[in-house]
Amino acid sequence: MSPHASRPIAVRPTRTASTMPSPLPPAPETVVLLHGIAAPALQLHPLAQVLAAAGYRTVNLPYASRPLTLEQLARDYLPAQLRAQGADAAPRLHFVAHSMGALVVRLYLQQHKPANLGRVVLLGPPNAGSPIADRLSRSALLRWLIGPNLSRLGTATPDAIASRLVPPDYEVGVIAGRSSINPIFSRWHQGENDGAVSVDSARLAGARDFLIVPHSHTVMLFRDAVAAQVVAFLRTGRFANPHAD
Repeated sequence: MSPHASRPIAVRPTRTASTMPSPLPPAPETVVLLHGIAAPALQLHPLAQVLAAAGYRTVNLPYASRPLTLEQLARDYLPAQLRAQGADAAPRLHFVAHSMGALVVRLYLQQHKPANLGRVVLLGPPNAGSPIADRLSRSALLRWLIGPNLSRLGTATPDAIASRLVPPDYEVGVIAGRSSINPIFSRWHQGENDGAVSVDSARLAGARDFLIVPHSHTVMLFRDAVAAQVVAFLRTGRFANPHAD
């Protein structure tokens, strides 16, 4: 070979479709679930399972509903937990909250709305307060047992949170119950109620959709048809069937 001849150039084999790395699957949308006052996060486990089966990443957050006020939960606890869970990296961040958890979410979103916020479903929310909380707050023992949020859930107390919440500027669906298993509590409401919250109190100006189901405040969390409605709203912004039971 002549010393002036060019050296052969090594050619790398072209990757075929079979040797190309598979693209990473898209990150799932995240749903954060919050329970009510004096209730365990375990109550929302069946609903979290349905959401996970529907393709969502679920974060079922327990929180100290007795010692921490609604304001502390919305201002400090929930933002810290969302950061710890990497919620800001989710393509969309949804919330599903029951009872007092609904007010925690509303207060949080009133103070800080994430850029990736998706949709919100509120189950049995005391949006206008509950007369049950008004009555129970008269007992010093119950105030001590349940904590400062008892009076915040009422309708007439000076620190009731309902009067400080503004209509939502995001997509919200509300599910209210109209069946009570507690006849004493039910008599303290006006009109249809789920034992803890009346249908009228659950209504929310600015909500995208509103659904009434024939279940009590807690039982609704364990009904497949209600879970299907939650999934429907998260996907479409509307409940699927106005006659769900």
